[in-house]
Amino acid sequence: MIKLEYEKICDQILECDSNIRYVGIYDYGELYDKMRTGLKSHLSREETEMSLSQAVYRWSTRKKTAHKIGKPIYALAKYEKIYRVTIPIGGAGLILISVDLDSDVNSIVEKILTIKNQYSS
Repeated sequence: MIKLEYEKICDQILECDSNIRYVGIYDYGELYDKMRTGLKSHLSREETEMSLSQAVYRWSTRKKTAHKIGKPIYALAKYEKIYRVTIPIGGAGLILISVDLDSDVNSIVEKILTIKNQYSS
């Protein structure tokens, strides 16, 4: 996927639900991201990139058991301030989304998977 598609995917994801605070796509060391207008990020750019590189590592470990339990679809973490969802995209890329706690996060994930699948081959 090219940069333009990643930026377009970020826009579509942010537009699909008003409870999505942030969306980023991290692939091959590059970060394409969007923050909802009017909100301030909880993490600095550097902290976000570090967190995403750790998430990429965690995905690589999840893949090691895929032959036994199936391919991972997404991961969800609940923090005191947000939900955070990671979804694989492309070869080694990840979509990272932060969502308000008072959200129907499973419904949001389904919307994001639908958007992602429009771009997956």
